[in-house]
Amino acid sequence: MSGRAALIPPDAAKPSPLRDRFFAWIADEARAQSLRWRLLAPVAFGGGAAIYFALRSEPPLWPLAVAAAVTGATWLAARRRGTGRRVTLPLMLLACLACGLAGAKVRSDRVAAPIAPAMAEPTVIEGWVVDVDSPGDRGHRVVVAPVRIRGLAPEATPIRLRATVRGDPPVPGSAIRLFAIVNPPPPPASPGAYDFGRGAWFERLGGTAFALAETRSTILPTAPWSLRMAMRVNAIRFGLAQRIVHRLGERTGGIAAAMTTGHETWIQRDDLDAMRDSGLAHILSISGLHMAIVGGFAFFLVRFGVAAWPWLALRVSGKKVAAVAGVVAVWSYLILSGAPAPAERAAITASIAFAAILLDRQAISMHGLAVAAMVVLILQPEAIVTPGFQMSFAATAALVALTEAWPPRTRELSVPWPIALFQSARHWLVVAVTASLVAGVATGPFAIQHFNRTAVFGLIANLATSPIADFIMMPALALGALLEPIGLGGPFLWVAGRGVDAMLAVGHWVSGLPGAVQTIASAPDYVLPISFLGVLFVCLWQGRLRWAGLPFVCAVLIWPRAPTPTVWIGDGGTNAAFSRSGQAVVIRPGVREFATDLWSRRRGLTLSERAEEGWLCERYSCAPVSGTAPVAVWWGTTAPDPEALTVLCESAPLVSVRATVSALPEACDGRLVLDGVDHARGGAVELWRTPQGWRAVWSADVRGDRPWSRMPPTPASTRSVSDTGG
Repeated sequence: MSGRAALIPPDAAKPSPLRDRFFAWIADEARAQSLRWRLLAPVAFGGGAAIYFALRSEPPLWPLAVAAAVTGATWLAARRRGTGRRVTLPLMLLACLACGLAGAKVRSDRVAAPIAPAMAEPTVIEGWVVDVDSPGDRGHRVVVAPVRIRGLAPEATPIRLRATVRGDPPVPGSAIRLFAIVNPPPPPASPGAYDFGRGAWFERLGGTAFALAETRSTILPTAPWSLRMAMRVNAIRFGLAQRIVHRLGERTGGIAAAMTTGHETWIQRDDLDAMRDSGLAHILSISGLHMAIVGGFAFFLVRFGVAAWPWLALRVSGKKVAAVAGVVAVWSYLILSGAPAPAERAAITASIAFAAILLDRQAISMHGLAVAAMVVLILQPEAIVTPGFQMSFAATAALVALTEAWPPRTRELSVPWPIALFQSARHWLVVAVTASLVAGVATGPFAIQHFNRTAVFGLIANLATSPIADFIMMPALALGALLEPIGLGGPFLWVAGRGVDAMLAVGHWVSGLPGAVQTIASAPDYVLPISFLGVLFVCLWQGRLRWAGLPFVCAVLIWPRAPTPTVWIGDGGTNAAFSRSGQAVVIRPGVREFATDLWSRRRGLTLSERAEEGWLCERYSCAPVSGTAPVAVWWGTTAPDPEALTVLCESAPLVSVRATVSALPEACDGRLVLDGVDHARGGAVELWRTPQGWRAVWSADVRGDRPWSRMPPTPASTRSVSDTGG
């Protein structure tokens, strides 16, 4: 009877071997992450910073500080009580998120500085040339520390201005006088586009200036000590760049100078376009690749030197001495390059890797990368919304994950050197192709979303130039830059120049291939975080479950795009474009080209100029004939008379007027008329024509009320150029 009672009832639920195996597999995957959960701390901190930048209005500091203090104390108390990870892990992530939100607010308040008003009337600027910046479409640009700006009180004078000057740029440290038009930093070119004003806010660049006359020298009071030191360093950098250009010629030397000192003054436009279209533009920007090559070259050179000296090798750790040399090389290169933000982040990452060597830890590890990311985000929370940070850390995380998963290479003994050479070359090729593919997949979502440009043959170009850049060009540039001040850098710079020529040849050849560049429209803003989290999950998770993140990595590529806007009108109403058959037809070709190009790429459109036929264009206006376009534009800064406005309203259902219109004629009934009041309030605008009417999205509404979007009023002493009609 007892045996009968022990039998399983016939109606009992039967165990599911498949389900049990699945849950057991999930449990095993979770247990494999026991040492990986802490890697989520910088992810949560960066998420808090990203939330701050996504807000439409500026939050007060005290609630954010209280939330950070409370969540941090709660997490520490739970850890001290020995509470399990199921409780402490969510508390840690919540504390890091709150700290990231508060840290971004603190950073924004710390860098607060005056923003220049829109002084459309030319004014006089007197200040110090801090550095020579990258050239713009209308001339050379310099960073100026203004001492006086006519029409602005001292407390309203920006700390820095980016000025476009005529002729050759003045040398850093010069005291100059400019007759120029001053404006605040440019707003986004279209709703949701990159906010240049936000980037300028954290660089403490309070505005832009466009010189109307030649730069003149002047006499100014002695600059502060810190400013004098910065100008002295930048003068040395610029002088070195000039020497490199003098030795190698403007074309080759311009590329070499950009890679060494960060000065892009001499880069020719066709070379820059070829580098972008071939996927090699990252070599020009001083960032992680350059820091890794310079630091690695110094590390291995010093380590080889210690090993070659037996007396020293027996008394010191060659590896640690080389790590110290690597840190010195990285930070010296950072100073030489002018310390742009990407280079600063790369220097911090490289320094942490060398510090791991000094502490007898693994130099390249995911934990070291997490520490570097946390340090960068604490110092620069704004980095989380910059393409450079997103792409560099995504690529580095992917390469570290590849290193963790890559099987160790088995080396055979007593192999003939031809076979050993072939095996080494094959191994390098496999590693290079795999690393390029992995880095390309990791950075692809960000390149699509931010730049809307995909270099189809970028893998070919990078594989062809990688040996040249890694083993010839960058080491030779480092040695040449080091020895050039004493006149001995010529041979090394000549070698580097040959590498630059080879790289340019590859770039022009690849960019000239059919279909070398594909333009892809940006996905909605909320899609990029999905791809970012997918990349992080694939990189940070250990086990086969990581591949579940691949569909999320591809979200930016496969996510449905919003309908293309019917019309785009640029900031201030100075230009407009409309979409037609996959093209962005620009009404005023050559005006605000950067903004029109940026908008068309964001929407996946090909730029096209307005046809001469079918348009009635005068000095300050352009109107379509016979309904050939949905928009008519008046860009004169004085309002059109009723007759001119009638012609505009009769020609198109949408009329954009740059000036303020006091009254509308009868012909404008049923037409949407946007005038200067609308443009001043909203900035650039995208409009969709629907059966119910026009739907508009303004850049100011997307941007929100933030410190970098609050424009000061125009001083009463200035007079608008609108009085001239131009």
